[in-house]
Amino acid sequence: MPVYGVTPETLEERLLQLPKHARAWAQAAGYKAGAAKVLTLPGEDGRIAFALLGLDREGSHPDFAAGALAGSLPAGDYRIAEGFADTDTAALAFALSAYRFGRYRRTSSAELPRLMVPSGTDVGALGIILDGVGLARDLINTPANDLGPAELADEAARLFAAHGGTTEVVVGDDLLDKGFPMVHAVGAGSDRAPRLVDCTWGPQDAPKVTLVGKGVVFDTGGLDIKPSNAMLLMKKDMGGAANVLGLASMIMAAKLPVRLRVIIPAVENAISGRAFRPGDILQSRKGITVEIGNTDAEGRLILGDALALADEEAPEILIDMATLTGAARVALGPDLPPFYTDDDTLADRLAAAAHAVNDPLWRMPLWKPYAKYLESRVADTNHINTTGGGFAGSVTAALFLAKFVEKAESWVHFDIYGWSPSERPGRPKGGEAQAIRALFSLFRERFPVDA
Repeated sequence: MPVYGVTPETLEERLLQLPKHARAWAQAAGYKAGAAKVLTLPGEDGRIAFALLGLDREGSHPDFAAGALAGSLPAGDYRIAEGFADTDTAALAFALSAYRFGRYRRTSSAELPRLMVPSGTDVGALGIILDGVGLARDLINTPANDLGPAELADEAARLFAAHGGTTEVVVGDDLLDKGFPMVHAVGAGSDRAPRLVDCTWGPQDAPKVTLVGKGVVFDTGGLDIKPSNAMLLMKKDMGGAANVLGLASMIMAAKLPVRLRVIIPAVENAISGRAFRPGDILQSRKGITVEIGNTDAEGRLILGDALALADEEAPEILIDMATLTGAARVALGPDLPPFYTDDDTLADRLAAAAHAVNDPLWRMPLWKPYAKYLESRVADTNHINTTGGGFAGSVTAALFLAKFVEKAESWVHFDIYGWSPSERPGRPKGGEAQAIRALFSLFRERFPVDA
């Protein structure tokens, strides 16, 4: 059954090309071709014969509205017909919207519609993206009772083993011996031992691309405990780890000519007599002493040790991803993750890639004068803003992380949300992959397979 893309301006022309009874049905339904609005039309036998989809004419990717088809069309086989400018985008949006997390449902969801991939679509590339996004979403959607630090480490090891990579894991008190005191401190309050996961893939002499992901499998806030309503989504606090694993899946499946490294500090920020406290002063792998201003700002602590490790081999590109601050959501909302970097050229290319693949990002400033907000009277630094009246929370978090990066040629920090609070085309409600389609597009351009 054909699906036609329409706008308010093209709707009448399209209806004139359809049988009279279908045209009458659309008029009787009062269909106006609003963005992502779907209308099925009958054939002479009364069965569905056509569908109309309103394209988002005000958006930069109008054909992404095709994601709405996955949840609006009844079961059946459909094909993209006239009216779409970019059928690859339409196919991707449909497939992204068709994602379902069914691990805990005793009965399967209703049968979904199926879309014939348009001729000329790069099915292999589409599958690589969908697998990476699906992995990130699955990990975020899995509750903490089934995804602890050990299980997260196992998922990383399984992914890398499938592509011929290797994984090393440092567990529990060995973190102190191996030089990861902040990872150990944050995870010490849980009965589930913290760990540092270090995965590698690709030849040693290839350009080094290192990804660091925050792996807090659940965040109670620690002794600075969160209110109950703020804990409801804390299974997603490992969204940074989930997203770097999704991106790693894409890179390895595409066989990009890089030496890939993924580092994940995996912990649970729990409460017990072993939990770290406000006012504690922690040693770090970098040698910087850190005064604890609030135990609910644990993510940047474990990232500090992980970034210090990553930076030691001076990678060409060092990227960290974390569900780090509420301040980022206040500033930009859940759908537009900020990123921070001092590399203007890389920032411009990343912004262009994000726009090209409809994976929105927004650059924020590493505003050095705000570093004064992290000053401590008793340690080298505090890890939160204690002197600036609560201002610039996402910026000061990025400035704290910057203290642990010196040798990398380029460093980018992403403060993602990792969750779609509502259903939108290409983005079902629940765990979400953010920035990794943009990064994959950037890496495919920068590290072409044929180079």
